[in-house]
Amino acid sequence: MKTKNKVLSRRNFIAATGTALAGTLVTNPAAAVILPRKTPAKKKLALVGTGIRGTTFWGKRILDNYADLVDFVGLCDINPGRLEFAKSFIGASCPTFTNFEEMMNSTKPDMLIVTTVDATHDEFIVKGLEMGADVLTEKPMTTDDLKCRKILDTERSTGRKVIVGFNYRYGPHSTKIKELLTTGDIGKITSVDFHWYLNIYHGASYFRRWHGIRSRSGTLLVHKATHHFDLLNWWLDSDPVEVFAYGDLEHYGANNSFRGDKCRSCPYKEKCKFFWDITTDKMLMNLYVNHEHHDGYIRDNCLWRNEIDIYDKMAVQIKYANNVQVSYSLTTYSPYEGWRITFNGFNGRLESWLDIPWRKDEIISQAELHAKEMEQEKQEVITDYEEIIQMKNFENYQMIKLPRGRGGHGGGDQRLQDQIFRNPDMPDPYRHAAGSRDGAMSILIGIAARKSIESGEPVRIADLTDIKPEAVRPAKS
Repeated sequence: MKTKNKVLSRRNFIAATGTALAGTLVTNPAAAVILPRKTPAKKKLALVGTGIRGTTFWGKRILDNYADLVDFVGLCDINPGRLEFAKSFIGASCPTFTNFEEMMNSTKPDMLIVTTVDATHDEFIVKGLEMGADVLTEKPMTTDDLKCRKILDTERSTGRKVIVGFNYRYGPHSTKIKELLTTGDIGKITSVDFHWYLNIYHGASYFRRWHGIRSRSGTLLVHKATHHFDLLNWWLDSDPVEVFAYGDLEHYGANNSFRGDKCRSCPYKEKCKFFWDITTDKMLMNLYVNHEHHDGYIRDNCLWRNEIDIYDKMAVQIKYANNVQVSYSLTTYSPYEGWRITFNGFNGRLESWLDIPWRKDEIISQAELHAKEMEQEKQEVITDYEEIIQMKNFENYQMIKLPRGRGGHGGGDQRLQDQIFRNPDMPDPYRHAAGSRDGAMSILIGIAARKSIESGEPVRIADLTDIKPEAVRPAKS
């Protein structure tokens, strides 16, 4: 009988040799051949925006902690001097670009990290998605509803993924609050009081920087409060449906009787309590001051300059799809930095706070507190405790204490980055991971609040995008 010649396909070849090897191992273990394990390819990262956040938190910290998993293939910024300093500080060996599309075309990253001025996030997110990359963006995802729609539409049409870096969710304090609310011990939640206080160091810094210009930051209702609104959405596990707000600028900007060019050259240094000497900060001098001639960005601008047009006090009422009512406020010139929150339920009440001075056994310098909170390079160190009080109707209260990690936003930074880069498939029972829908729902509260202040009318979230608010957040964020 004539035998037909067989041509082995690659699949048949692997199957045949695999079977033969398995047989050899069974009959003669000594003859086993140990094949080298293939090292997984590193994820290729590109970063656009080499300001302080991009350079430190999404740059140097990523290479320091995840160099075994990722490589930077490109860095991009409009300021060539800042770009080269950032490359050196990060420790990257990749090329640098002042043209974004050139970087994307030549490096073809798997993931693009966006840390530019807030108002330009949408431009780079959309282009990054269209050019084949997943996108990790700093909060806020963008600054207005039209840009938000474009991001959502592009993500759907390209099939790529947008991740929003909401690090506050990941902190032990925030997570414990989520855990306690999930138990349902205080019953159906009916209302929330949430008040955030920025001190005279941190709060003032927003008005020195580009954040003080509405067209660049979308106001602090978007840039800063997006963190707080995201926490509310996440804690309540529901979507906002309607927003009404008040806001005003009555402390910073043109409200002062004197102003200078910038702090370094200001004739009112001795007179101004808000004078800030940037020359004592080597990092900011190297990153910003030494390269301001390239793009004109002044890092120690006067916080009394007339062009400032954001609010410095804000009060927001939010109604949720599950009928929870929220009262929120943001103050930018408080003597201390911290927050208070209360959840009222049918069966009890949950209260917590952060850095309220009279709740602490020792007084912490507010300037030192801000420096510690913004320090991105230090590892988490337990210094004291967070406190949560849970009260049930007709019962005594329960004080819950948990160790606090100071630096890196209460310990949330490392947990966020671990989930993104080291273990993206890790169990996520409380749904810490945030996608474009979460990013949208947080900024839409701020955008609606801004529109409400301008119009004097309540604003419905459903009128801003095609996302339908849900009483219970959908599983996919």
